Amino acid sequence: MIVIVMGVSGSGKTTIGEALAARLGWRYLDADDYHPAANVAKMAAGTPLQDEDRWPWLEEINSTLKKQDDAVLGCSALKETYRQRLTAGLRDYRIAYLKGSFELLSRRAAGRKHRFMPASLLKSQFETLEPPRGAIEVDVAQPVEACVQQILRALA
Repeated sequence: MIVIVMGVSGSGKTTIGEALAARLGWRYLDADDYHPAANVAKMAAGTPLQDEDRWPWLEEINSTLKKQDDAVLGCSALKETYRQRLTAGLRDYRIAYLKGSFELLSRRAAGRKHRFMPASLLKSQFETLEPPRGAIEVDVAQPVEACVQQILRALA
């Protein structure tokens, strides 16, 4: 099974995703590791990515996921079309949607230094976000362990 832990920047994809993968004994994959250099440069400059920037990135991640038996992927996956590209051809997957208020996630983003995702892009991510239907919805205002437990219960 593949579990896609999705949400906007600062929602805890890496923290919760890594903790979930550790609890399951599965591999954790970070979608940020698959961005081409041009995407990284664009985001580092504070420019939001466009769909045409994302398609090759999502195809690469999908190809990687198809080779996994059990894994947790941390990925923004903000639009339904992105999630469709990520999951195309996967036989068994679930999506965990990390949800939080703009105010909470703004505070988190301001308090951390991401390698290429400036806090200024959070607004554009909220504008782009299409909440998924049928996902495991997790309120990230609660502690990390509570988020992980909620996802584990939903997977059981």
